[in-house]
Amino acid sequence: MAGDGGGGEGGKGKAGCNTEALEGVRDILFKPSEPLDESRHTRIAGADFNDASLGLAGLLSSFASTGFQASHLGDAIDVVNQMLDWRLSHEKPSEDCGEAELDPKHRGSVKCKIFLGFTSNLVSSGIRDVIRFLVQHNMVDVIVTTAGGIEEDLIKCLAPTYRGDFSLPGTLLRSKGLNRIGNLLLPNDNYCRFEKWIMPLLDQMLLEQSSKNVWTPSKVISRLGKEINDESSYLYWAHKNNIHVYCPALTDGSIGDMLFCHAVHNPGLIIDIVQDVRLMNGEAIHATPRKTGVIILGGGLPKHHICNANMLRNGADYAVYINTAQEFDGSDSGAHPDEAVSWGKINGSAKPVKVHCDATIAFPLLVAATFAHKFHGAN
Repeated sequence: MAGDGGGGEGGKGKAGCNTEALEGVRDILFKPSEPLDESRHTRIAGADFNDASLGLAGLLSSFASTGFQASHLGDAIDVVNQMLDWRLSHEKPSEDCGEAELDPKHRGSVKCKIFLGFTSNLVSSGIRDVIRFLVQHNMVDVIVTTAGGIEEDLIKCLAPTYRGDFSLPGTLLRSKGLNRIGNLLLPNDNYCRFEKWIMPLLDQMLLEQSSKNVWTPSKVISRLGKEINDESSYLYWAHKNNIHVYCPALTDGSIGDMLFCHAVHNPGLIIDIVQDVRLMNGEAIHATPRKTGVIILGGGLPKHHICNANMLRNGADYAVYINTAQEFDGSDSGAHPDEAVSWGKINGSAKPVKVHCDATIAFPLLVAATFAHKFHGAN
């Protein structure tokens, strides 16, 4: 009995010990929170589809409070609207500014200079039509793309691109003369039509070179935009609206193949990239007193070329990246905006945003809530 009694006391002691341990666990689990400042922290809430009047505008405005990449897209919408709304009149006049710069009307008319960069796959996709809208209505000031971003715009004026599937086997497509870009299909015949269209133009450019013209990639691109004479082409509108399109890797694509073949049959055409890098850097250096904003879809050359130019003015004032590249391999494509801040490519006072998303999803939504909203609201 005595032994049983001792065991009972021990059990009580053990139970007491467990109670104390539980209180310690509760202290860990239910650590009191510091209050959050609601002026700085948005409450999470998604779109309310019970609201029959929600519409596209309501859906887009809900992104900022949805969380994850929807909130990044909401932040990107805010940054682009800041680009579009900025005027020189929002800044104090500098001490050394000229008399014209002091004129209130002039200051109210000076807008942010917007650089748009995109990779070729986006022109292969339907994003080409979104880009064309922006260029057609003079909503961007400078464009940088890859060779495919030039040729695919022109080729689409000559023949269509089709939807296929990511899983279509390459050997089968090769046997049928079909080229796959993701889930898009481009018949080889499209490139044959492109060759037939561009070769006489290259002959003419060679003739003009000897008498009156020194060609650069941007001059070649402008000429191609003029000659295509098709309103579905963003290059047509870039030429018409005098928006410079830069492509320092013009030879890295079908257009490079055409230049190669032309050089074999009719040698002598020279395209000077040095003049263009001077012009491109000047787009950023001489933007002052304007602010600059960059919108970059994808990575690679367009991303770096735009950021590098803005480094020469101590960084862009606004920046939005949309891409799916990751930073762990050290590539510039995946680099976050803060890495660009370390180089002076984005100004340290800026609030840049990266949206981790396929640009074919994110960019039309971004444009709907910014450029298109302002354009249609003003008309």
